[in-house]
Amino acid sequence: MREPQDRLTGWASFRRQESGAILVEFALMLPVMLLIFAVIIEGGRMMWSYQAAISGVRDAARYLARVAPQDICASGGSVSGYAPQLTAIVRDSIQGDTLFPSSLIVTSVAPSLTCQAGSYRVSPSPVVEVRARLTMTFPFAGVFTLTGGSRPAINTVITDQSRVFGT
Repeated sequence: MREPQDRLTGWASFRRQESGAILVEFALMLPVMLLIFAVIIEGGRMMWSYQAAISGVRDAARYLARVAPQDICASGGSVSGYAPQLTAIVRDSIQGDTLFPSSLIVTSVAPSLTCQAGSYRVSPSPVVEVRARLTMTFPFAGVFTLTGGSRPAINTVITDQSRVFGT
């Protein structure tokens, strides 16, 4: 049996117990852990969406290089009429490859043609370029306001070139 002076009673007993300390430490660290988790998710989602957009622009440039006539430089043609098809290719690539609901918006897709003179088999050699302007917003942007910050939308341009093989 214990001696009465060895037992802690009342306020002294409550003050020396450490059974709730882990819960308090977890409550203090929870906002930091949620912020780190949100940054990891947003970063991965952003890279996934951006990679899908790059793939879409590359596919659009390859499509344009196949459907544009090979003698487009000699005939004085233009590739601006292909913009609706190229926009559809870029948008379909972005919407079909995202892990989360897409917040990547295609604002414009513009094709262009350059006739490069040189000692090529076909001179001037036609080269097409597809330029897509994109706006990316963050669905978890509200989490960043916990720290007093905010995440504005990111505007970017992706381009890809390809030599015209023609039809």
